[in-house]
Amino acid sequence: MARVVIGVDPHKRSATIEIINEREQAVGQGRFGTDRDGYKAMLAAGRQHNDRVWAVEGCNGIGRHVAQRLVADGETVLDVPAKLSARARVFATGQSRKTDPVDARSVAVVALRTDGLRQVVVDDTTVALRLLVDRRDQLGRARTETVSRLHHLLLELVPGGAKKFLSAQQARALLNTVRPRDVVGKTRRWLASELIHELTVIDKKIEIANAELTDLVHSTGSTLQELNGIGPSGAARLLGDIGDIGRFTSRAHVASWNGTAPLDASSGDQNRHRLSRAGNRRINRVLHIMAVVQLRRDTEGRAYYRRKLAAGKTPMEAMRCLKRRLSDIVYRQMLADAKRLTTGPGGHVGATLQSSAADQIPMIGTSEKSLPDPPTHSLKQPS
Repeated sequence: MARVVIGVDPHKRSATIEIINEREQAVGQGRFGTDRDGYKAMLAAGRQHNDRVWAVEGCNGIGRHVAQRLVADGETVLDVPAKLSARARVFATGQSRKTDPVDARSVAVVALRTDGLRQVVVDDTTVALRLLVDRRDQLGRARTETVSRLHHLLLELVPGGAKKFLSAQQARALLNTVRPRDVVGKTRRWLASELIHELTVIDKKIEIANAELTDLVHSTGSTLQELNGIGPSGAARLLGDIGDIGRFTSRAHVASWNGTAPLDASSGDQNRHRLSRAGNRRINRVLHIMAVVQLRRDTEGRAYYRRKLAAGKTPMEAMRCLKRRLSDIVYRQMLADAKRLTTGPGGHVGATLQSSAADQIPMIGTSEKSLPDPPTHSLKQPS
């Protein structure tokens, strides 16, 4: 550890720092703006200490803009989770009040005492994947909302309304069959026509977003799309949120992090597990979609699901087991990709999947439980 740790409590327009030595004694502090001049003053205050390391709270959130600027200037930056700094603040004697200087000191103390904190690196391809897949998800939600509003209008214009899964072309053909004469009907028809135009624009944006995601996922060399039920959006979400797969110690660790590990719900002589609602819900959603796709097709995943039903599991319990198994398969696939991309053909060093977009090193929880007898098959696309 460096001789001094510079704890940073970041905000949008300001950042408070406290500099402590290896004995946790304060040797400097200050509050600076995050504009160009304020950042330069903060950097100069930190560089007065030669052997230093910066500790920034929430480098995936509000602290990202400060952390990335420090890294770009050649500084060593550690990402301190907000939960750890909050615990340090609560347990510090006489430091229970939450103020910016107290928060900055808590961040520095955590960095000094804690091993294994993630070192922030310059944003790479996985950050771009996360941005693009977030945009794709926003477009999907906008399309769902537009179609819902369109359904409401068509129900008033066309007896029986429209079918559930509606495209812009189908909606336009249906709208062309009605010619209302009253002012209310004409208004509804005009609004429906506007929504169809919006739907066409959104569909075009979704098509472009899918193409961009596909190209970017292929550029990483990932083979996740070879798994049945994972498309460009799912692969991008996995790569963007997980980042460096090596930060997980085991397949059970991954399952605990993404919420597919079963939670022990045993009581007395009854021994059972239940579905977990914790973990990364975005990754959990990707695995859920993967499971649903496999259940719709004649795959090994559907055969596994039926075996669980035959063994007495409820449909929800069987789905939980399938998602847990798919988590193992995704983990194994990403490990293989990371090994291949790191060594490259003939043992040459290649790309890396390490990402500054990923969360801090995940902590192992009590829900980290492996299923017995892990499978040897991969539930890949049928040939």
